[in-house]
Amino acid sequence: MTLRSRLLILLSALAVLAAVALASVLHASARAERRDHTQAGGPKVTPGTVTLTAPGRMVFRNMAWGPHRDELTTVPAGAPAGPRTSSGVKCLRFYAAAGTGVCLQAVHGPVSDTYRALILDAHLKERAHYDVPGIPSRARVSPTGHYAAWTAFVGGDSYAGTNFSTRTAIADTRTGALIPSLEAFRIVRDGRPYQSSDVNFWGVTFASDDRTFYATLATKGSTYLVRGDLRTRTLTTLHPNVECPSLSPDGTRIAYKKRVRGLPKDAPWRLYVLDLRTMRETPLAETRSVDDQAVWKDSHTVVYALPGDYGADLYQVPADGTGTARRISVSAVSPAYLG
Repeated sequence: MTLRSRLLILLSALAVLAAVALASVLHASARAERRDHTQAGGPKVTPGTVTLTAPGRMVFRNMAWGPHRDELTTVPAGAPAGPRTSSGVKCLRFYAAAGTGVCLQAVHGPVSDTYRALILDAHLKERAHYDVPGIPSRARVSPTGHYAAWTAFVGGDSYAGTNFSTRTAIADTRTGALIPSLEAFRIVRDGRPYQSSDVNFWGVTFASDDRTFYATLATKGSTYLVRGDLRTRTLTTLHPNVECPSLSPDGTRIAYKKRVRGLPKDAPWRLYVLDLRTMRETPLAETRSVDDQAVWKDSHTVVYALPGDYGADLYQVPADGTGTARRISVSAVSPAYLG
């Protein structure tokens, strides 16, 4: 093959690659533009007043395409598929309790995005904000509204594998004091002090005493449910193979995702409920892999997100292992039940 032929082949290959790249950019741009237009047959969303003290309401991140995409919206908890009222406040992750909200938000820069956690009052006005050192993942507020927690990926972007690291912070919403990382807490595993350079924490859920919380600890390829103490700054392991715990309203059970042997590596979880007194596990009726921190709608029902046509949809399932899973809302994520 002559030098001229080689050059022609190289130029042809470069032209093909350039065309593919241009087509990808144009496709992404067109899709982004479509997201700004209301989707046909999608939920009705109108601007209005959203507060965090209206009992019997659900507030969540709206993912329906249109001008209110990614905004906090509200519907009656008893009619989650009904028309939505949108606030104008955009969040990637959200949670609220007792009139206090936490909103994990992207700050778009000229080169790359950064992230922050906003503490919101009952009218969604900012009370404080904190830098978040990575991609937001989980958010929770204590039942009293006195504490907020969030988790971010600081390396990797999926819980499915093992090549990731997280940073979990807790803020006192009254004083503004911040615990920037749970890695500063003392760990007790199987009754003994434990130290390791590979520990990760995520998925905080609070008890109602403004002292106790639960979270996931990962180390040496295993995960554990840990009970945290904000006064003694300790974390004590309770049960293996627990991720993204969510404490029931009565404080007696934990809903969580559990890795089940034999499932695909990229979808390894099933939903379970753990009785904290007996440590008995109950598999729930949802048979799909759930990568979410579930929310308790009430003492009998767990709500969670699964991938949908426009980001994610919300489903609910009985917390006692009976019944069947049921979709309750489309294009929605990060729900919080008020009152």
